[in-house]
Order: sequence, then structure tokens, then C-alpha cells
Amino acid sequence: MNTSALVTRVGRARLTAGSRRALCSPQGSHVVSARSRVAQKTFLTIIQQGQEGWRLSLGRDPVKLTPGLNVKIPFYHTLTVLDVRESSVNIPNLPGYTADNVPVLCSGSLFYRITDSYKATFSVSDVEKNVQNIGTSAMRAILGTFTYDQVIADRNGLNAQLNEVIGNSIQSWGVECTRFEVQSFQPANREVERQLELQMEAERNRRKQLLDTQAQINVAEGQKQRVILESEGHLEAKSNEADAAYKTVFREAEARKEQALMEASALAQQVEHIALSLAPSKDAVTSEHRKFALATLVELRRLEQLQAIAKSKSNSTYFFGDKAALGAANDAFNVDYAQAVKAGLDKKPVDGPRGGPVAAA
Repeated sequence: MNTSALVTRVGRARLTAGSRRALCSPQGSHVVSARSRVAQKTFLTIIQQGQEGWRLSLGRDPVKLTPGLNVKIPFYHTLTVLDVRESSVNIPNLPGYTADNVPVLCSGSLFYRITDSYKATFSVSDVEKNVQNIGTSAMRAILGTFTYDQVIADRNGLNAQLNEVIGNSIQSWGVECTRFEVQSFQPANREVERQLELQMEAERNRRKQLLDTQAQINVAEGQKQRVILESEGHLEAKSNEADAAYKTVFREAEARKEQALMEASALAQQVEHIALSLAPSKDAVTSEHRKFALATLVELRRLEQLQAIAKSKSNSTYFFGDKAALGAANDAFNVDYAQAVKAGLDKKPVDGPRGGPVAAA
């Protein structure tokens, strides 16, 4: 006979004996129904979804119970139910010291999940309490490896290291540490807080001075770059001006060269035409004809220059009288005589060789 059949018979026998006694009382029917409900609640148990149970028979032979309806006999079975969903434990206001000996109060939340319910049931006595104890000790130990400024600046680094240390510690219990979050972190008393405020103010002043110095360096560097760029711009401008002047002079020289060549060509053509006009025929042109033609052109150019000089208002014309006509051009007084004539024309007296005025002839 198996255990379930024995339990069923024992239950029926108890129910029958209880029913006979209840029939003698005026409330017999109510007693029977109440005892039947008690019997149903006693011999059956329900495992909720997200939970796992382990049933022991007289303290041994563990059997895993899945969510749903399961048998549990009083005094014969012992049941342990675990929540395998992700849970958390709080670590409130834990006192500790940072690496730079600053007393602080820190609180956090440890999130964990049971991955092996057998180990969580039989490898540790109270899994939730022990997980909280591990989190507390690990938090105090890891906090001592960080300075106050490091915790303030990078709290995620503290969380990651706590998660790793706690996870390695509770892994043998069939428990996984999903994450650790530091909720609050503050100095332990007002005096420490005031000292930290002074330290942070000094640090801010130092950073401000560094920023001001860097700003001045940047301004000086900007001025240096501006002067360099301006000098390079001036140098480039001067170079461009020199190149422009060189190109201008070169082009003017080329223009004068071309002009001289064209004038020489024109003069040669004129000489050739005059020589042709002087020769009896085209084939009878000689060098003598060309020389005479060239002399004629030179004389024509000289007459043109004399005409230009005569028409100009900035020239001085000297008139020589009878002394020059008589051949006295080498006389020292000839020049004085010419100046006296010019002064008479201009109505101005002219000083003689001895300082006296010379009369116009």
C-alpha cells in the first residue's frame, strides 16, 4: 500500500469517527463541513507562480514542488517555499570611511535573484538575511577603497565593483546579484561636511585660476597668431607688389622694345621709300641713295624738334646783336651783352661783371 492510499484511508476513518460524534449534537452538520474544509487545507498546498518549493518527508528526501496544487501531509511533510523572482534588500545608513579617511553614511539597495532553489534552501540557512549581511560587509569594504571625490564623481564605478564582489560571494548559494545601487552618500556629521565644503571651494578657486590662466594663454596665443598672420599678410602683399612691379617694368620694357623695333622698321621703310624715289629705277637703288635718304629724315626730325622747342613756353631764347655778327663771339662780354638784351626785353635791370647795371642795347 502506497502513502497516498494510506493517507486517504486514515482521513476517511477520522472523518467517519468525527461524523458519528457530531450526529449526537444539535450542530452536527456544521461540524462535519468545517472539519472537511480543515482536512482539505491541511493535506493540500498551493505553490504560486514565480515560486518554488521543496518538500521533505520526515526531514529527508527533498522533492521539488512546482507552481500549482501539491500534497502536504501534516507532521509528515515539511515545506520550504522560495521566491525565485528578482528581489531586493535595503542597506540603510551604513557608517564607513573612505580611502582619504572621511567618515560617511551610505545607503543602498541590493537586487538579487535565486537561480538554484536547491542550493538556496539547503546551502544557506536564511538566504535573504545572509545576502543582506554580505551586501553590508562588502559595501563597507569596497567603500574604503574609494576616495570621497571618486565616489562623488563616479558612483557607477562603486556600484559596478560592489556588484562584482557581492555576486562572487553569493554565487555558491545559487543566488545571482543582478545589480547594486547606492542611494545616498553624505558626510557623517556637519563638521566634516563644512570641511569638505571648504575643500571644494578651494578646489573651485584653483580650477578658476587655471581656467583664467589658460584663457590668458589663449588670448596671448591668439594675439601671437594675429601678429604672425598680419606679418605674413604684409609679406605676401609686398611680394605681390614686387611681382606686379617686376611684371609692369618687364612689360613696359617689352613695350618699349616693340616700339623701338616698330619705329626702326618704320624708319627703314621710310628710308627705303625715299631711296626709291631718289633712284631712277627700283633696281638702281644704291647705298648712297639710302644714306642721303637717312640724312634727309634726320634733318626733318631735327626741324620737328626745333619747332617743338619754339612752341614751348619754358624755353629761354637769346638774341645776339652786331658783336656776334662781327665775329666777337669769343669775347667775355658777349654773354653779358646777351643778358642785357634779354633784360631789356623783360624790363629788368641786369648786373654787370662788376656789380653795376648794364643797359640794354
